[in-house]
Amino acid sequence: MPKPVVFAFPADVELIDAPIAPHWITEGTPRARAARLAISADGTSTVMAWSCTAGRFTWNYVLDEALHVISGEAFVTDEKGEVRRLGPGDMVYFPAGSRSNWYIPHEIRKIAFCRQAMPRPVGVMLRTWNKLVDLMTGFSAGEANLEPVEQPEMRTDSRRVTAT
Repeated sequence: MPKPVVFAFPADVELIDAPIAPHWITEGTPRARAARLAISADGTSTVMAWSCTAGRFTWNYVLDEALHVISGEAFVTDEKGEVRRLGPGDMVYFPAGSRSNWYIPHEIRKIAFCRQAMPRPVGVMLRTWNKLVDLMTGFSAGEANLEPVEQPEMRTDSRRVTAT
């Protein structure tokens, strides 16, 4: 039986408190709120709406996370010390195991696509399985038919902020 399609409106969905770990907060009293919008059948991927009020904190990523800013802004410092401004329409990807420092001057709202990181051999086995399903059924199981592509250069240099 086919799974139902999920429609959500992340800019308007009601969020509930999702506190930031107190030892991650470096300034202010940022209040984070979130709502899960969707989850994959295997439970390894979720789509979240998230917002946070003004403050500074360090975020340690235990999942792969790609995010898209809906409203507001944040200044994110990566592990190299580079500061980037994120605003509406911007997207960023944080791999599991990375960390960044966030400064939110007012408030930000984002949609986050989170995925459990898996060891490379497990990913190879999954792609192999998907290819077998594709060959046996004639139905593409996802990315099995896509050729790998080189990562495009990020076009965010114009948004780089010099730390003061």
